[in-house]
This record gives sequence, structure tokens and C-alpha cells, in this order.
Amino acid sequence: MLARRKLLRLGLVAGAAAGLGLSSSLVNAQGLPLAPAAPRKVALHVLHTGEKLDALYYDKGAYVPDALHAVNHALRDFRTGDVHMIDPRLLDLLDAVSQRTGSRDPVQVICGYRSPKTNAMLHEHSEEVAAHSLHLKGQAMDIRLADAALPHLHDAALKLGAGGVGYYPRSDFVHIDVGPVRRWQGT
Repeated sequence: MLARRKLLRLGLVAGAAAGLGLSSSLVNAQGLPLAPAAPRKVALHVLHTGEKLDALYYDKGAYVPDALHAVNHALRDFRTGDVHMIDPRLLDLLDAVSQRTGSRDPVQVICGYRSPKTNAMLHEHSEEVAAHSLHLKGQAMDIRLADAALPHLHDAALKLGAGGVGYYPRSDFVHIDVGPVRRWQGT
């Protein structure tokens, strides 16, 4: 009976991760699935604004509204000031990537949310900016880690098998998103 309960619990964890739209369940540093009630933190350093945020965004089985609001503000379009809801699944993915790399430093954010105006301007000047980018929906981030080499960050994101992963070695960032699983390389 105990083994059956353990299996059911593991199934619930996998089901919760699947409900988030992730093909591989989110894992802790040991590669084990995160329990649904495990507290999750996010530590960000938004490079264009210099802002830093360290917040508990998931606690006692639920997302923390004040923390999500703070994340939305921190990841706003720095060019226009527009604020948009950031998909909490992106924070879960960010947490899993940070754990997989073993990073202890805040995530350096190059780009979070992008307004339609900013995205159109960037798309006009670069073929590498998608016209219908997931940045427009608050479902993508361009990041790097001070204490993890870019290839290691890229590899960690790929191994999660969750969402899109773009590798931009010359520009010094990795794109992660919660859209369909795919991969590409830019400059």
C-alpha cells in the first residue's frame, strides 16, 4: 500500500508539471521533481534598469500575488515602461534552470516583457527578433548567469526539455520561453 501511495504522489507531481505545459517535470538540483508545495524564489538583476529583485514567488502551494506583481514591474519593457503579466510558468522554468546550473547568483535579465511597439522596432532592425515573439506575452526572457558559463546555461536549459531555447553566444545570452519545445542559435 505504501508503494502505491508513493507512486500516486509521484504521478501527482508529474501531472502538476504537465499541467504547467512542461514536457519534463521541473526538477531540483538533484534532478528530482519539485513537490507542488515546495517554496520557490526568484532572484533577478535587470541589466538595463539596474533593478534587483529577490522574492519568494511560490509558497504553501500557491503563487504569491505581491511577488508576481513585483516581477511584472521588474521585467517591464524598459524602453516604454509598459508592464505586462509575466507567465508564472516562466519563473518556474527559470528556477529549474538556475537549480540545474547550480547558480547562486541572481539571474541577469537582458530582456523580459516587450511591448508591441518595442518588438516591432527591434524586428525591423534585426531578423533575429520574431514578429510574434513570446516576449510580447510575458512568456520569454533573455538571460545569463554571472557564475555559470553561457554554454553551461544553454545546456541546462536544453536538458529540461521545456519550451524554446535560443543560444546567442556573441550577444552573450540564452533565450528561454514557455512556448513549444524548440531550439535555435543566433548571434
